[in-house]
Amino acid sequence: MTKYEQATNVGLIRKQNEDSIAVIEPNTFIVADGMGGQAAGEVASRMLIETVKNELNAVPLPWNEEILKAAILKANENILYEARKNSEYEGMGTTATILHIAQPQESQPQIITQRAFYAHVGDSRLYKLESDRLRQITSDHSYVEDLVRQGELTEEEARSHPMKNVLTQAVGAVDNLDVEVGTFKVKSGDLFLLCTDGLTNMVNDEEIFNILHSTKNPADDLIAAALSHGGKDNVSVIVVGVL
Repeated sequence: MTKYEQATNVGLIRKQNEDSIAVIEPNTFIVADGMGGQAAGEVASRMLIETVKNELNAVPLPWNEEILKAAILKANENILYEARKNSEYEGMGTTATILHIAQPQESQPQIITQRAFYAHVGDSRLYKLESDRLRQITSDHSYVEDLVRQGELTEEEARSHPMKNVLTQAVGAVDNLDVEVGTFKVKSGDLFLLCTDGLTNMVNDEEIFNILHSTKNPADDLIAAALSHGGKDNVSVIVVGVL
């Protein structure tokens, strides 16, 4: 089982919130950060959430990373179709980060170890809180992160790079979408954070780590930290604890 907190905020600069977040029972968590002109980003992130919900609810448990991936690929099809049908939505897209924590099934009582599965596109993030650090599980699918991986930029240089928000992958942006997936063991006491870049562009990993370690209301306090640092973007978080 899990416990969770979630929060989203339009921020201090933007006029509308293009982020979407959702919790799908059992133990599935989604954040999406939409992009596009006018209200198109909000449309894309909402379509991502709605499609993933529908796709997952149509598949019997247990779910795994390939099932999560298939749901994102279906959302990609739907968003592309909508953008091609409506010129006002041209160029819209969204990030997608999904975490599913599987419970042992009654039909498989011999399987006791819990596992987590994730599927991811874009620069929203999935983190795991460890005893001495905050470990980023997902990769950022961005131009600047590619430069970091190639050794052409340092992590510090990347934080202030003028092209840091240019994505190399987004749901609804390309026909052949490359979805990052993975799986790992989880245990009681593990804590995870899903968030949009409205948090990570405003608050560094050290401060996020300290908030998760020290507060009783981590979701609200993470939002407050992003706003205190300028709140330049919509910011959304889901904090998940494994019981």
